[in-house]
Amino acid sequence: MTADSTASGEHRLPVRFVGSGSEYFRIWIVNLLLTLVTLGIYYPYAKVRRLRYFHGATELGGHPLSFHGDPHKMLRGYLLVGLLFLAYGAAGHFSPAAGVVAFVIIAGVWPALWHSSLRFRLANTGWRGMRLQFKGTRGDAYAALAPGIAAALLMLGAGLLGPTAPDEASAGSPRPEMTLLNWVTLLLPLLMVFAAPALLWLMRRYQQNHLALGADQTRFDVPLRRFYIVALKASGMLLLFGFVTGLGAAILTGGMAATGEGMNPAKAARVVLAFLAVLLVAQVIVAPYVVTLLQNLVWSGTRSPNLRFESALRVRQMMGLSLRNWLLIIVTLGLYYPFATVATARLRLQAVRVNSAVDPETLYGSAERGHESAAGDAAGDVAGFDIGL
Repeated sequence: MTADSTASGEHRLPVRFVGSGSEYFRIWIVNLLLTLVTLGIYYPYAKVRRLRYFHGATELGGHPLSFHGDPHKMLRGYLLVGLLFLAYGAAGHFSPAAGVVAFVIIAGVWPALWHSSLRFRLANTGWRGMRLQFKGTRGDAYAALAPGIAAALLMLGAGLLGPTAPDEASAGSPRPEMTLLNWVTLLLPLLMVFAAPALLWLMRRYQQNHLALGADQTRFDVPLRRFYIVALKASGMLLLFGFVTGLGAAILTGGMAATGEGMNPAKAARVVLAFLAVLLVAQVIVAPYVVTLLQNLVWSGTRSPNLRFESALRVRQMMGLSLRNWLLIIVTLGLYYPFATVATARLRLQAVRVNSAVDPETLYGSAERGHESAAGDAAGDVAGFDIGL
């Protein structure tokens, strides 16, 4: 499929996903078995096979994408991250202070690893023989993650310095007064929840501001308040589901108390099944709702001098597909998962439209010239590694 012209004179580069569930099932089952047999060592190689399949099945303007990542370099990245978290876990068992020190070390290198991962992923993604680029700097990565890291360190510090559980006191002894540190320890998790949309916005802005094809670099025009609107809508839905679940549990347990019946295994099983059903409904409704809003928000707010992206993913379609996928995954004991992955990728990718202000061949020619001047930088990117972000 080639590009066509829109009513505004722009040239549309259609996005198509031509993969199939049966093809990906063969890749997925082999990847799963080899990853289990090798105790996870094969995972980077499995990821490369998966990315090559999904990139190759994604066509932009009639030309497929490609992925050229080296699984050996990806394995190096995964082993490094694994060692960091093992050291953090071991230090935490040794003493709380050692755990905080280990977390500070991880937090200090994490933005650099994230930056390297983004450069590696884009440098190994190709279109029409050219490699994409990520032009964000390491300093910008630290600036994007700094508020979240600072908040996490503050929570760890408050937990470490906070009061320990008091010794058992007599029944008539007064309760200890709340200190400023007590209040800080209690309020920090709430502040983190409130700040989560802002932290996500900082990360997305950093990523979407620095995607490039040749000399054509994107910018991100979505204001912070739009992320908070999405968060408020999702929170409202979660509160509604929580209220319904709590009301149902109260009615059930209240009915048992009124009749003097105990919680026998049959009734306990019904309560568990009801709770799982509510969780499934939340997964089918809330998660697709958030995914749809964020995809449309992020990609419709990303553009470059020559390219404009639009995402018209529909909530009803995502919810219907999610319901179908979850039911079939449960019925097939997980074997439908690769088919569900392909179906979701097709729906989400083909909801994205790419419009070019110039003729696609002109765009390709200018990108090719810009790509030649950036060949040295791309070679440096390939020397990096992927950490799975």
